[in-house]
Amino acid sequence: MISKYGINTFIILAAFSLILVAVSFLISNNWIKYTLLIVGILFLLFNINFFRDPERNTPEGDNIIVSSADGEIISIKEVFEKRFINDNAIQVSIFMSPLNVHVNRIPINGTIDYLNHIKGDYLVAFHEKSDLRNERTEIGITSKYGKVLFTQIAGFIARRIVFDLRLGDTVKAGQRFGMIKFGSRSDIIVPKNWNIKVKVGDKVKAGETIIFEHINE
Repeated sequence: MISKYGINTFIILAAFSLILVAVSFLISNNWIKYTLLIVGILFLLFNINFFRDPERNTPEGDNIIVSSADGEIISIKEVFEKRFINDNAIQVSIFMSPLNVHVNRIPINGTIDYLNHIKGDYLVAFHEKSDLRNERTEIGITSKYGKVLFTQIAGFIARRIVFDLRLGDTVKAGQRFGMIKFGSRSDIIVPKNWNIKVKVGDKVKAGETIIFEHINE
């Protein structure tokens, strides 16, 4: 299934691929003919792969936070979060390569109480300051276990962030809410009373991989 968040871009890029394939049949020079044919087919396959939107099985439970994106854990660090949580917190950063699924999903059940889209730079997604300087969407959820902040961060190639959330929305873990086109990063930030269930280098899936579990008090 092709994601609804990227269907217009998908159609444009698919049309471009098919034009390359069609033009290849009109050219007599075999080197140019097969180059265009191969490039057109590979570009179409990349397009289908990038905009795919597979189903996911989200674990049950209010006391867990699942990944907001597919990708690799590139950083786990302590921060002071002053935008929404306003306390010492733990930040987990997920890098999304162009080969990952790019549909983003809600990490926890709750209500959208903070929503902010910021225009900014386009540093590479794994740059130390990309979470503060790049174009991004910041989303805060008030859950049964407190506040959770997560982000969509544009990167060097990814320059189009799509989301369909509004303040006051009631959301569920695993729910699709948008995508970042052509690879980037998503951060999840929680208070320190959550247990980390992943480590740097782990591969995670949006809506499926448990990132945090709440510490029962």
